[in-house]
Amino acid sequence: MINQKTDGIPQLITRIALGIGFLVPVSDRLGLLGPPGPATAWGDWKHFTTYAHSIMPFLPEGLSDFNALVATIFEVVFGICLLLGFKTRLVAFGSAVLTLLFAIFMIISNGIMAPIKYPVFVFVGAGLLLACVEHPKWSIDSVLKKNS
Repeated sequence: MINQKTDGIPQLITRIALGIGFLVPVSDRLGLLGPPGPATAWGDWKHFTTYAHSIMPFLPEGLSDFNALVATIFEVVFGICLLLGFKTRLVAFGSAVLTLLFAIFMIISNGIMAPIKYPVFVFVGAGLLLACVEHPKWSIDSVLKKNS
């Protein structure tokens, strides 16, 4: 396990970075960051699902749309839970698995360089490291542990 005496700030920064890293792309695909264009990756749900189809071309369109929706729901839940520090270890592990699946789909569809151009493997590693923090400081988890 990670040293509980020295991991306060690094785990907090990692939690915040991962949390924001999940919520910003969701905001983009919901159109909250502006319309489709050079300032956004997607700008709306339609452009996002078109991208989702491009990395899952081996799936029927309906299943690809469903996967995009499920991934988005997980990203919202993971992002909020990471920011708050709620069920941190479980959520961090789940976020690592989700981003690893994303990387695999990217590799299958677009080659090994696709996930390397983005911080996909950084998310996987950060999630796995954060999952090793037994008692995250400055979190709902730490408050619940004190009260139990």
